[in-house]
Amino acid sequence: MFDKRLMKLCPESRKYIIGNIVLQWLELVLNAVMIGIVSFLIEELAESGRWDADLLLPVLLITVIARFFITRGAVRMSWLASSTVKKKLRGLIYDKLLRLGERYHEHVTTAELVQESVEGTEQLESYFGQYVPQFFYAFLAPLTLFVLFGIRGSWKTALVLLIAVPLIPGAIMMVQKIAKRILSRYWGKYTELGSSFLENLQGMTTLKTYQADAYKNEQMNRESEEFRRVTMMVLTMQLNSVTIMDFVAYGGAAIGIIIASGEFLNGRIGIADAIFMILLSADFFLPMRRLGSYFHVAMNGMAASDRIFRFLNTEDPAEGSLSAAHGDIVMDRVSFSYDGEREVLHEISLKAVEHQFIGIVGESGSGKSTIASMIMGRIQPTSGTVSLAGIPIAEIKRDSLMKEITAISSGSVFFKGTLRENLSVNGEYSDQEMIQALAKAQLHELLNNGKGLDTELLENAENLSGGQRQRLAIARAYLLNSPVWILDEATSNIDSESEELILNSILAERNRRTLIFITHRLANTAAADHIYCLKDGKVAEHGTHRELLAQDGEYAKLWNTQILLEQYGKEEPK
Repeated sequence: MFDKRLMKLCPESRKYIIGNIVLQWLELVLNAVMIGIVSFLIEELAESGRWDADLLLPVLLITVIARFFITRGAVRMSWLASSTVKKKLRGLIYDKLLRLGERYHEHVTTAELVQESVEGTEQLESYFGQYVPQFFYAFLAPLTLFVLFGIRGSWKTALVLLIAVPLIPGAIMMVQKIAKRILSRYWGKYTELGSSFLENLQGMTTLKTYQADAYKNEQMNRESEEFRRVTMMVLTMQLNSVTIMDFVAYGGAAIGIIIASGEFLNGRIGIADAIFMILLSADFFLPMRRLGSYFHVAMNGMAASDRIFRFLNTEDPAEGSLSAAHGDIVMDRVSFSYDGEREVLHEISLKAVEHQFIGIVGESGSGKSTIASMIMGRIQPTSGTVSLAGIPIAEIKRDSLMKEITAISSGSVFFKGTLRENLSVNGEYSDQEMIQALAKAQLHELLNNGKGLDTELLENAENLSGGQRQRLAIARAYLLNSPVWILDEATSNIDSESEELILNSILAERNRRTLIFITHRLANTAAADHIYCLKDGKVAEHGTHRELLAQDGEYAKLWNTQILLEQYGKEEPK
């Protein structure tokens, strides 16, 4: 019923939880004061036929007003506790994701990670904002009423009600084990369905191409039906437990009313005391009853937290302690496998000399992007070493490595906001520095549109062309001013005019920084100082463009094929 791990996770929320409990208790006391005033006035009216409310009515009014503000304060404390937890938890997940890098998928799927950070944290928001304060208040309220009832002269009524209150947490504990098992299964099916949906959506083109969409449709229907069954099991369990708690709560309140009425008829208590106890009998049980309703939300949150903790507790990759230095990038007999079985790279050896233009080419699936990820330190080789200026990249601090190397790919991300905000995402720069970076990246059209740096971008810069987005990514690289650029398919899926502008921007940096251009289009690297041609995860050939053509091997074969494809359909010159 109470998970100490969650409280340790966010100690900042404790003050808000305590504030919530105190304010709820004050609300209960004020409610008792209000009912006490009303019951006294009724008794006075019954015995004398009139009441003297000159003093009591203003007190009643002040109590009502105070109760209103205290109730609002309790709601605010609940919101502060839950929002603090949500912010902290998502921050922890994000930080963990940054530390794991691309290796996160070894521990969790993308869909599961999204569900944990979105809906999982929403469930825990309810846990901290509602369940935890109610957990303590539900035990404090009956004890407070027990004392008040005893002071009013009926310890018998107070004792009977106090004994009946634990029946509700008893009912909760009865269903706890069943609920935990069902909710764990519910979250498992939920994340499986989310993963399947995301995977099928991303691979829709491939499914259509291989006519596998009908099969995947049937598979998702089966998974959806299984998720529906588990959801109905959860709802059935919740409905049954709520029915039991309602029976105990309102049955207990009825017993309290009967006993208080009997005490009055026997002359042991007066009218005011009897009315006071009758009106407050339900309050013995309602806090615990509300705890029972929050219990199901809490169990859902705890089921989600099990998965979140499992992700947060995964072992971090080894963090280097050395600072990066300028120098050559060397891969020495590097092999790598994603699944431990099929090798993506096999004993790759290459060298990117400082301030040289290096090309890495090959067909799709030959391992080019894996090399980029390895140089960036995102993944570690299965065997062999990758070094920068003689220092193994695994031993370099990540922040230091990120300042030394900038990766530019076809999937650069942009945010909804101004051009200035998107350029300053990695640091603070002056307007002049940003304008110079845009000019170097051949983005004059954005500078001359009348809005300049205040140009509004849609999410992922959808209002820009593909070529403009790529040049904007290069402008960011200019601002970072790293000595090494890795361009991974930086000119893919764009028009020839934009490609030429991007190549001009890149070649302008030749001899000023190390350029590693990874591409399937060989014409982009024909001017490189050295080219490595990959095939099936191995270096098939390496040398200059002229040397590789002269060898008449794999590189020449790819070059001739691409030339033929580019000339296909063009008219012969007359």
